[in-house]
Amino acid sequence: MALGVMSLLGFHLVDSIFVARLGTAPLAAQSFTFPLAFLVIGVQVGVGIAIAALISRSIGAGKQTEANRLGALVLVGGGVLQGLLVGLLWLVQTPVFTLLGASPEIQTLIRPYWALQLPAMWVGGVVYFGYSLFRAHGNTRFPGLMMVVTSLLNLVLDPLLIFGVGEWQGFGLPGAALATLLAFALGGVLLVLSLKGKGWVQREGMLQQMRDSALPFFHIAGPAMISQLMPPLAAMLATALVARSGDQAVAAWGMASRLESFSIVLVLGMTMALPPWLGRCYGSNDWDTVQRLMKVGAAMVVGWQVLLGLLLAVLAGPLAGMLVDSAPVQAYLTVLIRWLPPSYGLLGVCMLVVSASNALGWPMRAMLISFLRLFLCYLPLLWLGFHLGDFGGLALGAAFGNLMAGVMAWGMYRQALSSVNS
Repeated sequence: MALGVMSLLGFHLVDSIFVARLGTAPLAAQSFTFPLAFLVIGVQVGVGIAIAALISRSIGAGKQTEANRLGALVLVGGGVLQGLLVGLLWLVQTPVFTLLGASPEIQTLIRPYWALQLPAMWVGGVVYFGYSLFRAHGNTRFPGLMMVVTSLLNLVLDPLLIFGVGEWQGFGLPGAALATLLAFALGGVLLVLSLKGKGWVQREGMLQQMRDSALPFFHIAGPAMISQLMPPLAAMLATALVARSGDQAVAAWGMASRLESFSIVLVLGMTMALPPWLGRCYGSNDWDTVQRLMKVGAAMVVGWQVLLGLLLAVLAGPLAGMLVDSAPVQAYLTVLIRWLPPSYGLLGVCMLVVSASNALGWPMRAMLISFLRLFLCYLPLLWLGFHLGDFGGLALGAAFGNLMAGVMAWGMYRQALSSVNS
């Protein structure tokens, strides 16, 4: 799963690298869309968390027919929900991007890109729900393989559609969104072919299952989606703060966001692979296995992320030079890479605890941890660092916020576990 996520996030990073070759303005335009893209991803992850938890619990309890009906529900209901959300984001784009600090010139670049990126995110969301069915049934190999395939296709299409071939000059920034749309569309076709014959999507009795599962679904999905929507809100506030330093700073911040997602690939893979396993343990009341899984997971996350973070910090200058051409953007990006990656170890622990809490029947605790992470630890220190030390202080404040969040989340997980065992 981690390899698949690495491929998927790698193609988002590749998108930004190619777009950076178009200039600072296109990279800034793409960066302004990231908070809204995270909003769509947050909803799809929240739905995916809920459905994977319910399906894995049904399987653990020996209720396969119920699990199959839930599979049909997630594809239909999730697709409708994602469609409504991307339609809304198209309608409100002008006031939202204005609030984020995008100038009229930048918004002119955003609009054609956004017109293709929104359908791409809808297709990607429906495909993600299909991947959730495989993960809930214990198959992480197929989703991982599909992420690799779609990433490779995007890697091939990006330069062709952005820069063109021969005398054709390509589509520029919108070409990056078109490449993503075509890659996800291929993933959707292969997903449909792979689901045939497995029986994991049962339409018969789906309406009755919807009535039976609505309350437990929203009990998990509601807090999970709120938890996942908090990061986009925080990203919007952070982007608006960074925008005070200019378009070069926003471009660097956007590239750093892509690099962050790529560098925490192990964490993201574990947050996808562990919940179905934990859900089965929850369904069979096996709390000893839960404790072992969480200890191993946390140790792997901290060990790997600290080593990788220190390596990235040492190579910050050369790495920034490889990712972007503009000297001012390189300077901002170097500062971010130097301070942020070493803090991702404890950030990963926080993300792992949130994901596990949803699978273990603690959705409200997961939502509370997400809220405290962003609005008690991250944003206040981000704001304080910016006002005390400008852009460098902002990076340092964000790093300390990640460290505080990890310590806080692990303490709350231990407290919840103690209450279960007592």
